[in-house]
Amino acid sequence: MKRIVVIGAGFAGLWSALSAARKLDELHESPDQAEVLIVNPQPYHSVRVRNYEQPLDATLVPLDDVLGPTGIRFLQGKASAVDSVNRSIAVEGDAGAQTIDYDRLILAVGSELIRPNIPGLDEHAFDVDTYDGACKLQAHLQTLPALPDSSGRYTAVVIGAGLTGIELAAELPSRMREIVGDADSGKVRVLLVDRSARIGQAIGGAQRVIEDAMGKLTVEMRPGVSLEALDGQGVTLGDGDRREKIEACTVVWCGGIRANPLAAQLPVTLDPMGRVAVDTFLRVEGVPSVFAAGDCARILIDGVRPSVMSCQHGRPMGRFAGNNAVSDLYDVEMLPLEIDWYTTICDLGPWGAVYTEGWDRQLVSSGESAKETKRSINGERIYPPKHGTREELFKAAAPIAQTPPHTERMDEQ
Repeated sequence: MKRIVVIGAGFAGLWSALSAARKLDELHESPDQAEVLIVNPQPYHSVRVRNYEQPLDATLVPLDDVLGPTGIRFLQGKASAVDSVNRSIAVEGDAGAQTIDYDRLILAVGSELIRPNIPGLDEHAFDVDTYDGACKLQAHLQTLPALPDSSGRYTAVVIGAGLTGIELAAELPSRMREIVGDADSGKVRVLLVDRSARIGQAIGGAQRVIEDAMGKLTVEMRPGVSLEALDGQGVTLGDGDRREKIEACTVVWCGGIRANPLAAQLPVTLDPMGRVAVDTFLRVEGVPSVFAAGDCARILIDGVRPSVMSCQHGRPMGRFAGNNAVSDLYDVEMLPLEIDWYTTICDLGPWGAVYTEGWDRQLVSSGESAKETKRSINGERIYPPKHGTREELFKAAAPIAQTPPHTERMDEQ
């Protein structure tokens, strides 16, 4: 029995497993000759990039629905160690520890929220990095009307104005007003804080549009300041020698991500974000029989620029990694991954969205037209076929780089 093991069932991991199973089917390898095994702590695929939204029910895809039709074996547990010399991994699960041998390994363990050593951060900040974290935040927001009246009762501070922070901050005013009701809706206050000189600075041509949208959504912007401490009543922000205390019952940390620490167990040098370097075939450089995809891997996605830690690159990386892991095992031709386009679509809540093209992020669509594109991405494009048959799932897992998502461009309006 030959075995391809995939660690992780996020965007890269799920598509790696599906693509590997597809390739085995193409090579007419029977289930008693080869298998694909995916290891994941939860029995679902989480559409993580939607955790700023509510409700979240539709963001969980039961793995049985996707793996069952394709014959992929699922092991629920957490991979705790990788032994690339002996070609095995250690898995911790409800049944205890076990060792799994592999012929080819695909590391797709994703990323996790960076948590710096800021006083009070672990004790008092929420996050939307995981499904559980996002649910915890929503449960907290629903308790606000029952809390004792205070100046910070209906104040929320979002720390970090990357894509996640911007998208969450844009959603919170309307979400909180719905929770607190008409009588107290005027007391809702949302602040978006970032160290950058301007909110949305990294989003290029969309930056001014984002600022304008935040103003219309009544989100207060605090660029150029850092979070220095949290306590149960609020946050302390710093700007040089100046300090400001903001009373707030809700603080959400959106301070960036780093590759899962399991990537560090491979005998390679990591990049500054903790990622392993892979070649155009998604092989980990210098580690035989190991491939990597998604947020824990760094590929020169267009031959020049490194991949971005997002589902935009994680999904095709997975499709090619799965195909190539099987191709490598059976000594057939592998396929190089190269994507010559890049887009950024940022949700701005009730205001709409922005859509940019290129690595310099030139604005091409905004408002409702960009929002419609974002809805199609979040609700359809990034999902496996819902209730898909074996044939439909294998077709979706083909190692093909998709074209950019369609949007109604401003020059077409």
